[in-house]
Amino acid sequence: MSEARSPSKTETSRKSKRSGPSALPLAGRMEGSVHVLLVRVYYEDTDALGLVYYANYLKYMERGRTDMLRLLGVGRHDPVAGDAEGLFVVRHCSIDFLGPARLDDILEIRTSVAGLGGAVLDLDQAVRRDGIDLVTGRVKAACIDKSGKARRISPKIRQKLQHLCVTR
Repeated sequence: MSEARSPSKTETSRKSKRSGPSALPLAGRMEGSVHVLLVRVYYEDTDALGLVYYANYLKYMERGRTDMLRLLGVGRHDPVAGDAEGLFVVRHCSIDFLGPARLDDILEIRTSVAGLGGAVLDLDQAVRRDGIDLVTGRVKAACIDKSGKARRISPKIRQKLQHLCVTR
């Protein structure tokens, strides 16, 4: 039976680097009004032919949306309890598959704010490899309160998203 020990300084510093401001590079970067997140294709992402399984593009796009919001300071701090500012949930999604991604490809997930309504956020997304779109999509996300009812996007969140909106 091993004794419980307290974490070393190295372990503590590693843990602190996983969250907070030092973890932000993991959330991608903004290029003007477009959020860019790099994703590597792993074996688990592929089908029997070595191509990315179609549903995994939706996962990549979710990461792009989530990390864009995280980078802007619009997080999902406690999705169970709800956030005083509201949470975004996907209400509608359309997706076009233009070409396949393969094992070990480095993909660029690009997300931009296409529209901002009272309780709705429209996002355009693209999954690219070497500057070529492989998948494009449009997502309509609704802002809800902790009980699941639609609510207006708060002024605080609206202010963070408004300057990124392509169609003001």
